[in-house]
Amino acid sequence: MIHESNRITICVLGAGSWGIALANHCQGIGHHVRLWEFDAAAAKKLAQTRRRDEVLRHIKIPHSIQITSQLDEAVAGAELLLLVVPSHVARSVLRQLAQLDLSSSVLLVNCAKGIEMDTLKRISEIVAQELPSFLASRYAVLSGPSHAEEVSRGIPTAVVVASEDELVGRFVQQTLNSAAFRIYRSQDVAGVELGGSLKNVIAIAAGICDGAGFGDNTKAALQPRGLAEMSRLGKKLGANPLTFSGLSGMGDLIVTCMSRHSRNRYLGEEIGKGKKLPDILASMTMVAEGVRTCQATIELAKREEVEMPISHKVYEILFEDKDPKEALHDLLSREVKPEIW
Repeated sequence: MIHESNRITICVLGAGSWGIALANHCQGIGHHVRLWEFDAAAAKKLAQTRRRDEVLRHIKIPHSIQITSQLDEAVAGAELLLLVVPSHVARSVLRQLAQLDLSSSVLLVNCAKGIEMDTLKRISEIVAQELPSFLASRYAVLSGPSHAEEVSRGIPTAVVVASEDELVGRFVQQTLNSAAFRIYRSQDVAGVELGGSLKNVIAIAAGICDGAGFGDNTKAALQPRGLAEMSRLGKKLGANPLTFSGLSGMGDLIVTCMSRHSRNRYLGEEIGKGKKLPDILASMTMVAEGVRTCQATIELAKREEVEMPISHKVYEILFEDKDPKEALHDLLSREVKPEIW
């Protein structure tokens, strides 16, 4: 529990599973919390029932958390905004924020994981476009191996927060840290954003391995080779390659490739079993960010001339109906080379 003098008002933008988990966490350590749900009817129902079992089963939202669909009401007086919406709607939410009279000292922490498909921009780059008066030093990104299902139950979790400004990083770290939710800090915004995004593509590949019955050896080989791809692209985009060995890279990659909670791994597993992408997406209640991120990743790899063979095969399986076993054969038949290159 935080000290009374350190209590602040936090606005959580997005009432999906991760938004609810973070809102409950912030309230549980003593902050004043508002939770914004864009749909008025859904917000009213959520305020009455205090739960959303279709995305986060058996978790109640305390009555002390204010739930609203009015964005101006949600952000009024907030010192910290947590952006917890799917990456493909982040721009529209930021445009709405731009119309409001935000405090000159408010901090924005992005908790979403993804790359905008049309522009190939990370969330920090979208913020720079849509909130031009918002200084980059007031932006941070929080990422790492943190399934909402476990964070909401108080399962010990470690994540990383990155900000260009060391003081902002320290403030967010100290404000959100708890005994069950340990936060490390970094100044590599690009690396932390990319790690949290690119790993979803590899998680789809891991799920395909599960669904197609390839075995533990295959899946264990997939993860470090996927991490190598992520690091190569990250370095080309200005990230520190060492960041990918940390929580937003290796950590998030492991949990997303292995966990039963992972939506991207589940989607890949269904693909590996022979189901079609449109049918799988139609049956899911939550967003699998890796599908859109896969498309953006391939475009970034082309633009930056970075070799990403696993990501390319995931793209071919998802969007060109390539057989997973044939894709694996293609990967294993490539010219041999040093492990580190």
